[in-house]
Amino acid sequence: MPSLQKQNRIKGISPDPPFRCPGYEKTRSNAHPRLNMNALPIIDIAPLYADDASAWPAVAEQIDRACRDWGFFYIVGHPIGVERIDALLSAAKTFFALPAEEKLRIDITQTTHHRGYGAIATEQLDPSKPSDLKETFDMGFHMPADHPEVLAGKPLRGPNRHPDMPGWAELMEQHYADMQDLAKTLLRAMAMALDIEHDFFEARFHEPISVLRMIHYPPRHTATSAEQQGAGAHTDYGCITLLYQDDAGGLQARARDGEWIDAPPIAGSFVVNIGDMMARWSNNRYTSTPHRVISPLGVDRYSMPFFAEPHPDTLIDCLPNCSSADDPAKYTPVTSAEYLLSRFADTYAYRREEAQG
Repeated sequence: MPSLQKQNRIKGISPDPPFRCPGYEKTRSNAHPRLNMNALPIIDIAPLYADDASAWPAVAEQIDRACRDWGFFYIVGHPIGVERIDALLSAAKTFFALPAEEKLRIDITQTTHHRGYGAIATEQLDPSKPSDLKETFDMGFHMPADHPEVLAGKPLRGPNRHPDMPGWAELMEQHYADMQDLAKTLLRAMAMALDIEHDFFEARFHEPISVLRMIHYPPRHTATSAEQQGAGAHTDYGCITLLYQDDAGGLQARARDGEWIDAPPIAGSFVVNIGDMMARWSNNRYTSTPHRVISPLGVDRYSMPFFAEPHPDTLIDCLPNCSSADDPAKYTPVTSAEYLLSRFADTYAYRREEAQG
């Protein structure tokens, strides 16, 4: 993996020493760092940015174990700095505070390629619960309107739809690119853990359909019913998700034993979780983990997930080394775009109406 320290001249990319979280420790010399409670693994990925490759396998092993045991873990030691996060949070708070009519100028339900603003209750992640108590901004890989794939009507292709706010588009487009690089760094480590070609995933993330999302969760007292959650229980659709969350709390993951556990904010970290595409690719060696957001009491919550998803024509088929005579492939091959669109139809009423119309 190339060293990013040599490239980190972009505002907000920090070459600072790896973050060390007070309150976690290694229980064995080769164990996950863990919080001193029933909590998720914390993995320092700084060695993945070093020129010396000798430390990469140890990090890949920790990621592999976390993906098998939890499907959810924290990463620290990444190059996204606090200055960048502060700028994004400030921009998100300014945007979501705009009048509804201003935000609806980029209404996501009025697009064919799923970009723009999603009002409160646009999304319903848990079909057994009311629609989610959150509002969103979604963007993806920008393709201008005259790009051949856009002109051909390929799904999920098109230009980003940014609000008319000074500096917003530049900040968001740069962060999208940097998060894509961070996701590919993690995917290279996963390729090592899965014993496949080191560039297997990277080669399939050219012009991806990855999504960067900003989310605002209003306080719980604004819910329309006691059953309405910030985000209902669900699994993510893509390969991996990298989440920044502010200090409001509320994120929970379901452990393998079925117990819901908190995934509290840890300064300087991203939460990483496995999505359904990776579960299909790995034949459930890595399984996607249900999670939810319980809206906080008395405060607003802001988060920024990055959903890493490959080129739309990528075939999601069982990976080499992930099946055998005793454990045959469990899933029918499908392209990433086909799979993602099928999941959107389950989640968004406007996508179901488009499909039926």
